[in-house]
Amino acid sequence: MMTEHQLRQRECQIARYRQLEREVTDPLAVCLLHSIIEELEEELRRDIPDCHGPRD
Repeated sequence: MMTEHQLRQRECQIARYRQLEREVTDPLAVCLLHSIIEELEEELRRDIPDCHGPRD
């Protein structure tokens, strides 16, 4: 599990990649950045503690 500091760093990293995704003009670069963002967001979702407790 990530610490609060690591979670904030990951959120900042995702925000930077989103900004790059908006700025680049190369379609391949946009696609690659989008894939990276999706992977980072999935990791973040896995690492954020579930406030509702464990799922069945």
